[in-house]
Amino acid sequence: MNDNKDEKSRLLDCFSAVFPALSREQIVRADQAALSAWDSMATVTLITVVEDEFQVEIPATELENLVSFDSFLKVLADAAVNSGSK
Repeated sequence: MNDNKDEKSRLLDCFSAVFPALSREQIVRADQAALSAWDSMATVTLITVVEDEFQVEIPATELENLVSFDSFLKVLADAAVNSGSK
């Protein structure tokens, strides 16, 4: 699915902007519990960068679930479904 690949690549870029020391391979496995640099400020910054890149507003109800690269990808996929776009 090309749209999903594009979305994943764009999300990788967002994570790279916030965590420049991580390789792309490390980013796709990244989670808050295992990454000491991923503190509350990094979370806020990451959410802001992702919202700006994807032109979405991440619901406050999802914030506690955003603890990994995959969780961000899932929230973005859900946002695309809910907005009726692909």
